[in-house]
Amino acid sequence: MGPTIDLNCDMGESYGAYKIGADDELIKHITSASIACGFHAGDPMWMRYTVELAEAHGVAVGAHPGYPDLAGFGRRAMAASPNEVKNDMVYQLGALQAFTKSKRLQHVKPHGALYNRAVGDEPVARAICEAILEVDPDMVLLALAGSRWITIAQEMGLRVAPEIFADRGLNSDGTLVSRTLPGALLHDAKEVAARSVRMVTEGKASTVSGEEIDVAATSLCMHSDSPGAVEMFSAVREELERANVAIRPLGELATTR
Repeated sequence: MGPTIDLNCDMGESYGAYKIGADDELIKHITSASIACGFHAGDPMWMRYTVELAEAHGVAVGAHPGYPDLAGFGRRAMAASPNEVKNDMVYQLGALQAFTKSKRLQHVKPHGALYNRAVGDEPVARAICEAILEVDPDMVLLALAGSRWITIAQEMGLRVAPEIFADRGLNSDGTLVSRTLPGALLHDAKEVAARSVRMVTEGKASTVSGEEIDVAATSLCMHSDSPGAVEMFSAVREELERANVAIRPLGELATTR
């Protein structure tokens, strides 16, 4: 059996009259949608719209909860305690799942600064896992491939899916390059597609310093607000299929508890 991957995208990040991302086009290329829950982006109107968009296209719905930071789009570090993080998570998961037909979510993928904090902050990583277990222990956690967070979640009994990023630069330890630094974001569709195929089929990636590192993942992410996102998504999916990679929803691929 050849390689298999889920294609996920962060979506529903518009707010009020401000539209962010080409969700209506990107939904055609993915298998899982991580939808903003109103804290870093999104609002009740956009949450319902994006959930219904995903359901209409047969795309699995997941939550994309973040810090309560609309002005900073959830990309600024916040000194929230683990207990605050847990309660904010529970609040956002409950809000999004209420908009779904099934009243259930496939997965949870924290956003931005909260995601990056959980990679290196064990109490916060545990708080996120506790929130998922409290709301619905069958949900899958999407977490950075190779991180300690994956092990923590597995030890706590969660279903976990290691995630890699098609359009983000990597440090030598496998973490994401800060958006404040050169090389953080990749924009060339051909480069992104070739890099994605290599990560999925060979389990290898090049870092910003030119090193080769091992990557192993169940899901490949791209961002709806990246410049040229539709072209990149289309190229990535086309090249993965050309390489005989099977594309399946996350729920079919995540490790069991």
